[in-house]
Amino acid sequence: MAAPSIFDLEGRTALVTGSTRGLGLAAALALGQAGADIVVNGRSDETIAAAVAELTRKGVRAAGCRFDVTDQDETERAVGSLVAQGRTIDVLVNNAGIQIRKPFLEFSTADWRTILDTHLMGAVAASRAVLPQMVQRQAGKIINICSLQSELGRPTIAPYTAAKGALRMLTRALASEFARHNIQVNGIGPGYFATEMNRNLYEDPEFDAFVRKRTPANRWGRPEELGGSVVFLASAASDFVNGQILYVDGGLLASV
Repeated sequence: MAAPSIFDLEGRTALVTGSTRGLGLAAALALGQAGADIVVNGRSDETIAAAVAELTRKGVRAAGCRFDVTDQDETERAVGSLVAQGRTIDVLVNNAGIQIRKPFLEFSTADWRTILDTHLMGAVAASRAVLPQMVQRQAGKIINICSLQSELGRPTIAPYTAAKGALRMLTRALASEFARHNIQVNGIGPGYFATEMNRNLYEDPEFDAFVRKRTPANRWGRPEELGGSVVFLASAASDFVNGQILYVDGGLLASV
Protein backbone atom coordinates (compact mmCIF):
# COMPACT_ATOMS: atom_id res chain seq x y z
CA MET A 1 0.00 0.00 0.00
CA ALA A 2 1.33 3.43 -0.93
CA ALA A 3 2.18 5.81 1.89
CA PRO A 4 -0.31 8.65 2.38
CA SER A 5 0.67 11.87 0.64
CA ILE A 6 1.72 14.76 2.85
CA PHE A 7 -0.30 16.94 0.48
CA ASP A 8 -3.52 14.98 1.08
CA LEU A 9 -6.29 17.15 2.58
CA GLU A 10 -8.88 14.40 3.03
CA GLY A 11 -10.90 14.96 6.19
CA ARG A 12 -10.16 18.69 6.38
CA THR A 13 -12.54 21.57 5.80
CA ALA A 14 -11.32 24.72 4.04
CA LEU A 15 -13.11 28.07 4.08
CA VAL A 16 -12.08 30.35 1.22
CA THR A 17 -13.37 33.91 1.46
CA GLY A 18 -14.33 35.64 -1.76
CA SER A 19 -14.31 32.34 -3.62
CA THR A 20 -17.12 32.69 -6.14
CA ARG A 21 -14.74 33.53 -8.99
CA GLY A 22 -11.14 34.25 -9.97
CA LEU A 23 -8.24 33.22 -7.77
CA GLY A 24 -10.55 32.40 -4.86
CA LEU A 25 -12.49 29.88 -6.91
CA ALA A 26 -9.23 28.46 -8.30
CA ALA A 27 -7.92 28.03 -4.75
CA ALA A 28 -11.14 26.33 -3.67
CA LEU A 29 -10.94 23.93 -6.61
CA ALA A 30 -7.32 22.99 -5.88
CA LEU A 31 -8.03 22.39 -2.20
CA GLY A 32 -11.10 20.34 -3.06
CA GLN A 33 -9.22 18.22 -5.58
CA ALA A 34 -6.64 17.54 -2.86
CA GLY A 35 -9.45 16.08 -0.75
CA ALA A 36 -10.73 18.96 1.37
CA ASP A 37 -14.38 19.80 1.93
CA ILE A 38 -14.85 23.36 0.67
CA VAL A 39 -16.90 26.21 2.09
CA VAL A 40 -17.46 28.81 -0.63
CA ASN A 41 -17.95 32.38 0.59
CA GLY A 42 -19.34 35.48 -1.05
CA ARG A 43 -21.97 38.18 -0.57
CA SER A 44 -24.52 36.87 -3.07
CA ASP A 45 -26.55 33.67 -2.79
CA GLU A 46 -26.67 33.43 -6.58
CA THR A 47 -22.92 33.61 -7.17
CA ILE A 48 -22.25 31.25 -4.27
CA ALA A 49 -24.70 28.71 -5.68
CA ALA A 50 -23.06 28.94 -9.11
CA ALA A 51 -19.58 28.39 -7.64
CA VAL A 52 -20.75 25.45 -5.53
CA ALA A 53 -22.37 23.91 -8.61
CA GLU A 54 -19.17 24.33 -10.63
CA LEU A 55 -17.04 22.73 -7.93
CA THR A 56 -19.52 19.90 -7.50
CA ARG A 57 -19.44 19.18 -11.24
CA LYS A 58 -15.68 18.80 -10.92
CA GLY A 59 -15.97 16.26 -8.12
CA VAL A 60 -15.39 18.58 -5.16
CA ARG A 61 -17.46 18.40 -1.97
CA ALA A 62 -18.62 22.00 -1.55
CA ALA A 63 -21.16 24.07 0.36
CA GLY A 64 -21.82 27.79 0.52
CA CYS A 65 -21.78 30.33 3.34
CA ARG A 66 -22.86 33.92 2.67
CA PHE A 67 -21.29 36.65 4.78
CA ASP A 68 -19.49 39.96 4.31
CA VAL A 69 -15.93 39.83 5.67
CA THR A 70 -16.07 43.57 6.40
CA ASP A 71 -18.71 42.86 9.07
CA GLN A 72 -16.99 41.23 12.08
CA ASP A 73 -20.23 40.23 13.81
CA GLU A 74 -21.70 38.70 10.65
CA THR A 75 -18.45 36.83 9.98
CA GLU A 76 -18.34 35.40 13.51
CA ARG A 77 -21.99 34.35 13.35
CA ALA A 78 -21.43 32.63 10.01
CA VAL A 79 -18.37 30.72 11.20
CA GLY A 80 -20.21 29.84 14.39
CA SER A 81 -23.06 28.38 12.38
CA LEU A 82 -20.61 26.28 10.36
CA VAL A 83 -19.09 24.89 13.55
CA ALA A 84 -22.58 24.16 14.91
CA GLN A 85 -23.22 22.13 11.75
CA GLY A 86 -20.07 20.13 12.40
CA ARG A 87 -17.92 21.98 9.84
CA THR A 88 -14.83 22.73 11.88
CA ILE A 89 -12.55 25.01 9.86
CA ASP A 90 -9.12 23.44 9.45
CA VAL A 91 -7.92 25.78 6.70
CA LEU A 92 -8.82 29.44 6.19
CA VAL A 93 -7.86 31.22 2.98
CA ASN A 94 -8.29 34.99 3.31
CA ASN A 95 -8.84 35.86 -0.32
CA ALA A 96 -11.72 38.38 -0.41
CA GLY A 97 -10.60 41.51 -2.20
CA ILE A 98 -11.56 44.57 -4.19
CA GLN A 99 -9.73 47.04 -6.40
CA ILE A 100 -10.29 50.74 -7.12
CA ARG A 101 -7.90 52.59 -9.44
CA LYS A 102 -7.47 56.36 -9.20
CA PRO A 103 -4.72 58.92 -8.77
CA PHE A 104 -3.82 59.21 -5.08
CA LEU A 105 -5.35 62.69 -4.68
CA GLU A 106 -8.70 61.48 -6.03
CA PHE A 107 -9.21 58.70 -3.47
CA SER A 108 -11.84 59.59 -0.90
CA THR A 109 -11.75 58.49 2.72
CA ALA A 110 -14.62 56.14 1.88
CA ASP A 111 -12.52 54.56 -0.90
CA TRP A 112 -9.68 53.97 1.55
CA ARG A 113 -11.99 52.42 4.10
CA THR A 114 -13.62 50.15 1.53
CA ILE A 115 -10.29 48.72 0.39
CA LEU A 116 -8.68 48.48 3.82
CA ASP A 117 -11.81 46.97 5.36
CA THR A 118 -12.00 44.31 2.67
CA HIS A 119 -8.36 43.25 2.34
CA LEU A 120 -6.98 43.87 5.82
CA MET A 121 -9.86 44.00 8.29
CA GLY A 122 -11.66 41.23 6.39
CA ALA A 123 -8.68 38.96 7.01
CA VAL A 124 -8.64 40.07 10.65
CA ALA A 125 -12.35 39.31 11.04
CA ALA A 126 -12.18 35.85 9.48
CA SER A 127 -9.01 34.97 11.39
CA ARG A 128 -10.56 36.08 14.68
CA ALA A 129 -13.55 33.90 13.92
CA VAL A 130 -11.59 30.68 13.27
CA LEU A 131 -8.58 31.00 15.58
CA PRO A 132 -10.32 30.09 18.86
CA GLN A 133 -11.32 26.66 17.52
CA MET A 134 -7.87 26.18 15.96
CA VAL A 135 -6.22 26.97 19.30
CA GLN A 136 -8.57 24.54 21.03
CA ARG A 137 -7.62 21.77 18.57
CA GLN A 138 -3.95 22.83 18.56
CA ALA A 139 -3.92 22.72 14.76
CA GLY A 140 -4.79 24.98 11.86
CA LYS A 141 -3.69 26.70 8.68
CA ILE A 142 -4.34 30.30 7.65
CA ILE A 143 -3.33 31.44 4.17
CA ASN A 144 -3.52 35.15 3.38
CA ILE A 145 -3.66 36.10 -0.28
CA CYS A 146 -1.20 38.96 -0.45
CA SER A 147 0.15 40.50 -3.67
CA LEU A 148 3.19 41.76 -5.49
CA GLN A 149 2.01 45.06 -4.02
CA SER A 150 2.90 43.68 -0.60
CA GLU A 151 6.44 44.51 -1.79
CA LEU A 152 6.08 46.95 -4.70
CA GLY A 153 4.25 50.19 -5.35
CA ARG A 154 2.43 51.28 -8.48
CA PRO A 155 0.58 54.48 -9.40
CA THR A 156 -3.21 54.67 -8.95
CA ILE A 157 -3.58 51.86 -6.37
CA ALA A 158 -2.22 53.40 -3.16
CA PRO A 159 -4.94 51.99 -0.82
CA TYR A 160 -4.56 48.49 -2.30
CA THR A 161 -0.79 48.64 -1.88
CA ALA A 162 -1.12 49.84 1.71
CA ALA A 163 -3.63 47.08 2.51
CA LYS A 164 -1.54 44.32 0.96
CA GLY A 165 1.59 45.53 2.71
CA ALA A 166 -0.29 45.46 6.01
CA LEU A 167 -1.58 41.96 5.22
CA ARG A 168 2.01 40.77 4.79
CA MET A 169 2.85 42.03 8.28
CA LEU A 170 -0.37 40.63 9.76
CA THR A 171 0.74 37.24 8.40
CA ARG A 172 4.03 37.51 10.27
CA ALA A 173 2.41 38.77 13.46
CA LEU A 174 -0.11 35.93 13.59
CA ALA A 175 2.56 33.36 12.77
CA SER A 176 4.68 34.62 15.65
CA GLU A 177 1.79 34.55 18.10
CA PHE A 178 0.09 31.28 17.19
CA ALA A 179 2.96 29.00 16.12
CA ARG A 180 3.09 27.56 19.65
CA HIS A 181 -0.43 26.25 19.06
CA ASN A 182 0.68 24.31 15.95
CA ILE A 183 -1.03 26.88 13.73
CA GLN A 184 0.77 27.97 10.56
CA VAL A 185 -0.02 31.38 9.05
CA ASN A 186 1.50 32.08 5.65
CA GLY A 187 0.75 34.16 2.60
CA ILE A 188 0.75 33.86 -1.17
CA GLY A 189 1.66 36.82 -3.36
CA PRO A 190 0.19 36.35 -6.83
CA GLY A 191 1.78 38.17 -9.73
CA TYR A 192 -0.30 39.29 -12.70
CA PHE A 193 -3.02 36.70 -13.29
CA ALA A 194 -5.59 36.71 -16.06
CA THR A 195 -8.73 36.95 -13.93
CA GLU A 196 -12.04 38.73 -14.37
CA MET A 197 -10.92 41.50 -11.99
CA ASN A 198 -7.91 42.15 -14.26
CA ARG A 199 -9.76 41.91 -17.57
CA ASN A 200 -9.46 45.61 -18.34
CA LEU A 201 -5.69 45.31 -17.78
CA TYR A 202 -4.85 42.25 -19.85
CA GLU A 203 -7.12 43.49 -22.66
CA ASP A 204 -5.21 46.79 -22.72
CA PRO A 205 -2.38 46.26 -25.28
CA GLU A 206 -0.06 48.74 -23.54
CA PHE A 207 -0.48 47.22 -20.08
CA ASP A 208 -0.33 43.69 -21.46
CA ALA A 209 3.00 44.52 -23.09
CA PHE A 210 4.27 46.00 -19.83
CA VAL A 211 3.37 42.83 -17.88
CA ARG A 212 4.95 40.52 -20.43
CA LYS A 213 8.14 42.57 -20.57
CA ARG A 214 8.38 42.88 -16.78
CA THR A 215 7.66 39.18 -16.10
CA PRO A 216 10.52 36.79 -16.99
CA ALA A 217 7.96 34.11 -17.93
CA ASN A 218 6.71 36.60 -20.56
CA ARG A 219 3.04 35.93 -19.84
CA TRP A 220 0.18 36.34 -17.40
CA GLY A 221 -0.47 33.64 -14.81
CA ARG A 222 -3.39 31.26 -15.19
CA PRO A 223 -5.66 31.03 -12.11
CA GLU A 224 -5.15 27.27 -11.80
CA GLU A 225 -1.40 27.88 -11.41
CA LEU A 226 -2.01 29.23 -7.92
CA GLY A 227 -3.44 25.88 -6.80
CA GLY A 228 -0.23 24.05 -5.97
CA SER A 229 0.95 26.78 -3.61
CA VAL A 230 -2.39 26.85 -1.80
CA VAL A 231 -2.42 23.07 -1.36
CA PHE A 232 1.18 23.11 -0.10
CA LEU A 233 0.45 25.74 2.54
CA ALA A 234 -2.78 23.98 3.57
CA SER A 235 -1.18 20.55 3.95
CA ALA A 236 1.16 18.73 6.32
CA ALA A 237 3.95 19.48 3.84
CA SER A 238 4.17 22.99 5.33
CA ASP A 239 3.93 22.14 9.03
CA PHE A 240 7.30 23.82 9.73
CA VAL A 241 6.71 26.75 7.38
CA ASN A 242 5.38 29.82 9.17
CA GLY A 243 5.21 33.55 8.57
CA GLN A 244 6.34 33.28 4.95
CA ILE A 245 5.04 34.89 1.77
CA LEU A 246 5.32 32.66 -1.30
CA TYR A 247 5.32 34.78 -4.45
CA VAL A 248 3.77 33.12 -7.49
CA ASP A 249 4.69 35.68 -10.10
CA GLY A 250 6.55 34.12 -13.02
CA GLY A 251 9.80 35.51 -11.64
CA LEU A 252 8.79 39.18 -11.59
CA LEU A 253 10.13 40.01 -8.11
CA ALA A 254 13.40 38.23 -8.86
CA SER A 255 14.08 40.36 -11.91
CA VAL A 256 15.34 43.91 -12.22
